[in-house]
Amino acid sequence: MECTPISSTTLVSVEYDGARELLELEFCSRAIYQYFGVPAEVHSGLLSSSSKGAYFNEIIRNRYQFARVAERRD
Repeated sequence: MECTPISSTTLVSVEYDGARELLELEFCSRAIYQYFGVPAEVHSGLLSSSSKGAYFNEIIRNRYQFARVAERRD
């Protein structure tokens, strides 16, 4: 998966594996979550959205199964 850093008050980075429909999001809280069964259009929509946080809340949150996988420690 390729990491895409983004400018957002909610998210730090986005990674996506189209073959597995796996979306990985790193939040500003440093928590990292994986979302399963996410279509490529949703990933593209997130990246092109003017408000990543609003898009996440409206389109992704509570719509896909997810798991917290880590917390970034620098």
